[in-house]
Amino acid sequence: MGKLVSTIFVTLDGVYQAPGGREEDTRNGFAHGGWSFPYADDDFGEFITGVFGRVGAFLLGRRTYDIFSSYWPKVTDPNDPVAGPLNSKPKYVASTTLTDPEWAGTTVLGGDLTEEVRSLKARTDGELQIHGSGALVHSLLGTGLLDTLHILTFPVVVGTGFRLFPEGSTPTAFRHTWGSITSKGVSIQSYDLAGKPEYGTYELPENA
Repeated sequence: MGKLVSTIFVTLDGVYQAPGGREEDTRNGFAHGGWSFPYADDDFGEFITGVFGRVGAFLLGRRTYDIFSSYWPKVTDPNDPVAGPLNSKPKYVASTTLTDPEWAGTTVLGGDLTEEVRSLKARTDGELQIHGSGALVHSLLGTGLLDTLHILTFPVVVGTGFRLFPEGSTPTAFRHTWGSITSKGVSIQSYDLAGKPEYGTYELPENA
């Protein structure tokens, strides 16, 4: 059975919307698209290349799929560490409106998301990877299917936009498994999901 692994870029204030370009996602008048661009470096590229080297299949939300499908099929070098896997590996899209995908290797998941993803994990050799797709990640938090979350936090605050963990998110505990800081200050942290949070109270000693 494959692992379900999410890799997502966020700002210091938790926004995941439109990291890659000014016009990538302007919903709700978002004017800060492309906020990740100034922080790309060799450290960042090495991590991303490593992630894509472990992929067996992709699971994408509709918005991210549309962004990816408008760009990556045009990168035709099969040895490109990102375009190669994206163009050759199976791609599954969680959508109730996409009916005729043009990107080769795409399958639309229109049924019960939990059951569809459970089935995908069972038959995927390698990691079943989510990239971006913040709403999809958020919806999967409470299902017990998400195994690992790579959060890349960029040293910028944008003040508005869709946040990865908005109010009402499923309470979830995580176990830190790996971390690094790039030369341009991007914090790359990897977490495995670890069930429900535990709680306690800090109390002063009786003789304090």
